[in-house]
Amino acid sequence: MNKVMASSSEIHDILNQDEEFKIEYDRLKPRYDLIAQIINARHEQKITQAEMAKRMGTNKSNISRFESGSYNPSLDFLIHAAASLGKKIEFSLQ
Repeated sequence: MNKVMASSSEIHDILNQDEEFKIEYDRLKPRYDLIAQIINARHEQKITQAEMAKRMGTNKSNISRFESGSYNPSLDFLIHAAASLGKKIEFSLQ
């Protein structure tokens, strides 16, 4: 069986040709960029979701839902998540 594989950037380029996809992607990009930064910081420190939850005083399921993008976090949640990793959140309007 011969499978054709495409890279994620190739798939992104194809999908980005659809104007509705592009609009929605651009709308959600800041959210997923921040999630990726927090996941990367957690992985760099070799901290599990359970450990991060313990540091934040929340449940592991909240961390899991946040990292999967299925939870719309409050600003306080984001500040606590960053602080649990020794980081801080910075925002800018552009």
